[in-house]
Amino acid sequence: MSATDYYKVLGVDKRATASEIKKAYHKLALKYHPDKNKDDKAAETKFKEISEAYAVLSDKEKREQYDTFGSAGFQQRYSQEDIFRNFDIGDILKEFGFGGARGGARQSFGGGGFSSMGGSPFSQAGGGCHGGGCHSGGQQRSTTGKDLEYEIGLTLEELYNGTKKTVTLNHAGSNETITVKIPKGMTQGKKIRVPGKGEPSPYGGPRGNLLIKSSPLPHAQFQIDGNDVSIVKNIKLTESLMGTKVDISTPVGKTISITVPPGTRHKARMRLSKQGIPLMNSSESGNLFVIIDVTMPEELTGAQKKLIEKLTKTGL
Repeated sequence: MSATDYYKVLGVDKRATASEIKKAYHKLALKYHPDKNKDDKAAETKFKEISEAYAVLSDKEKREQYDTFGSAGFQQRYSQEDIFRNFDIGDILKEFGFGGARGGARQSFGGGGFSSMGGSPFSQAGGGCHGGGCHSGGQQRSTTGKDLEYEIGLTLEELYNGTKKTVTLNHAGSNETITVKIPKGMTQGKKIRVPGKGEPSPYGGPRGNLLIKSSPLPHAQFQIDGNDVSIVKNIKLTESLMGTKVDISTPVGKTISITVPPGTRHKARMRLSKQGIPLMNSSESGNLFVIIDVTMPEELTGAQKKLIEKLTKTGL
């Protein structure tokens, strides 16, 4: 399935809870299950579609990736094999009262491995497929190796501009060095997938995937919050009362002059639209916030005290 809206396939809203998604799949599975629709190719195809949608939306990490990148972007990063990894159709259907993937379901999904959908990581020759591998006559068939997750520190400049990083992986005492392209906007918790760079399969199957996870590094001047960035700007008490103009240096080295209006309070936030970190795989950007810090004098001179006394008499 390419560029498919999984939410529409299951007939749920994008804000649907996990229980709502499960309930929707249950209802559709009862309707389109192959055991209830013998020799009905249309129903079989529909059952495969709703099962693929549920495999993604019922998995917290896959759903997050789908929501982040959209349908087309998700399909570029996840193969059929990835989508159905750790998705045991037999257990799910048994929970719904089908007694496991039998009969038509076995023909459609190869006993739980979704082999006829063009992405099964299992070799099939009788027996059943459940989660980690397939068995036939006590012999474990080939299955994909485990995924690896690698957390990488990124500077603010790298979040703005993207970069390339060299990653060294250790597989059973053997080191492997690869270069990974990091896109703009790979903020806290965002991940990219490098196919075939995970753990080798213990049974001769393909390697798992490498998941690169972002961990932004602290910056001396700027605070990072998702795609938004903030900076503190100090002004004098008189400037907060009368108003002023200040120059702000952005994380990309650009200088922007902003007007601080009269009466600006301490800790006021001024927003510079679209001057923040670019959104990953998007033309949009976050915001740059300028936090105004009104500096109070620690000690007044004699002349300043007299002026303050005069202002006090005016009711200020």
